Amino acid sequence: MFGLIEITPFLFGLACLVGILAGIVKGVVGFAMPMILVSGLGTFFPPELALAGIIMPTVVTNVSQAFRNGARAAWATIIKFRRFLMIGGVFLVSSAQLVNSIPSQIYLGTLGCIILLFALAQLFDLFPRFEEGNKKVETIAAMIGGILGGLSGTWGPPTVIYLTAMNVAKSDSFRIQGVVYGLGSLALVFAHMASGILTMQTASFSAVLVIPAMIGFWIGGRLSDKVDQAGFKRMTLIVLIIAALNLIRRAVFG
Repeated sequence: MFGLIEITPFLFGLACLVGILAGIVKGVVGFAMPMILVSGLGTFFPPELALAGIIMPTVVTNVSQAFRNGARAAWATIIKFRRFLMIGGVFLVSSAQLVNSIPSQIYLGTLGCIILLFALAQLFDLFPRFEEGNKKVETIAAMIGGILGGLSGTWGPPTVIYLTAMNVAKSDSFRIQGVVYGLGSLALVFAHMASGILTMQTASFSAVLVIPAMIGFWIGGRLSDKVDQAGFKRMTLIVLIIAALNLIRRAVFG
């Protein structure tokens, strides 16, 4: 029992498989773990448990990703993107307190639509381009990312859109995402301790999922140098589209 549902061995096995898949994808492309986790877990578990389940795996893999190039590079990234991080953090903590007041169907439907729009925009390369340092774009992306992160644990879409729009080099993007997501996920821990989503019982479930997520993350890291990045990313986006459509189906039909 994890407070909200009795988890059978079969359901636990499915949760681990979702964790491994999410870890593999993150290990290759640097993002999408929360989206895949919350979409996959949300198929079998209540939204509250799915949201709690993604928190610890997200923290651990993001910290690992942030320090991939060492502490000095991670600190330089924090300084450079401090405005984005501060604005996103404030909105993340604030919006997290609204989770329990939003009906699950609205939550699932909204999340599904956001993931679907993001995946389609990525798939068809519909992102606008801006000069690096555009504060208006940075502020809007941070606000949206913070709100999304607080409500769903998923702040990757606006972050990736922002980095893509700013033409950030691929070599830097992986580390930057790790720092942004890492600090965001730490804020998410405290935010959902306050919201009541992360309790001793749900935190235990989330902690167990760290193991399959890290296994997948390690596999993804090994694959990243051996597979065609563009092709794998396209496959990832197709998976996200399917997951998003499933969330929308659950919101509409229950």
